Amino acid sequence: MAVGKSAVGQRLARRLKRRFVDLDRAIEKSERMKVQEIFERKGEDYFRKAEKLVLREVLSHNGQVIATGGGAIMDEENLRLLKERSFLVWLTAPVNILLQRSGTGKGRPLLRAVDREQQVQELLERRQANYAEANISIDTGFLSLDEVVDEIMRAIRQHSAVSGRLSAPRKS
Repeated sequence: MAVGKSAVGQRLARRLKRRFVDLDRAIEKSERMKVQEIFERKGEDYFRKAEKLVLREVLSHNGQVIATGGGAIMDEENLRLLKERSFLVWLTAPVNILLQRSGTGKGRPLLRAVDREQQVQELLERRQANYAEANISIDTGFLSLDEVVDEIMRAIRQHSAVSGRLSAPRKS
């Protein structure tokens, strides 16, 4: 939610020479409508089911950088799959910066309350325990895009040195 996950993900994927997948865009392609439209027409429960199906499909392929929506890891199965099959990065920022970045909240179906600051704070509090399961957490509030990507790259190198899990990109 306005932490820069798509921009960071795209830049990281370029640096790693990997494919970038924005899960929300993949859901939109699958459902043939925008996320906001899915929420309006079919509801959040339907969206979360579609999200789970698309995430499973995306995770069946290796060598990708995936940006998920903020609520994707609230589903325990999604969280388990992401932890098993990926290096999980939690991007965060102070609430005031999230509010600035998200503008009016238009196009963000979960940010419709009159008191958006309170709503964002409550969302973050509800998600905190699951977000804390990530391999690393980076506050994007006062870092440039390249600084965020550099932090992730350092963490990936450390993780790879210890676990040997991340392999080189596949040759096509």
